[in-house]
Amino acid sequence: MRLQAAQQSQGIQTLLEAEKEAAKIVQQARQYRVQRLKDARSEALKEIEAYKQAKESEFRSFESSHAGTTSDAQTAVDKETELKLQAITKSYEQAKDTVVDKLLARVTLVNPELHRNLKRVEA
Repeated sequence: MRLQAAQQSQGIQTLLEAEKEAAKIVQQARQYRVQRLKDARSEALKEIEAYKQAKESEFRSFESSHAGTTSDAQTAVDKETELKLQAITKSYEQAKDTVVDKLLARVTLVNPELHRNLKRVEA
């Protein structure tokens, strides 16, 4: 009977040790999974940062290559504006005497006549 109890006790002890070993393996697996997730997150952040840097660099090069285009366009618009101003000034200079003469002629031309709403009062 003692022998049987000792064997049962040893069997229980073996089962407890196996259970502890299994718990230790499960814990290591959990830690490994958590570490893999942290590593994956870290790697993803590095890739995102590298992609962001690449796109910012691409944007800066695009911006610098097109910056000259906007200044060229501004120069062209300024030149066109200057030409139009010169044309308007020339037209003004050519027509101003004629316009002033016509205005003075109309202002000084007075035809005395009664207003159409005024009725003649007979006494």
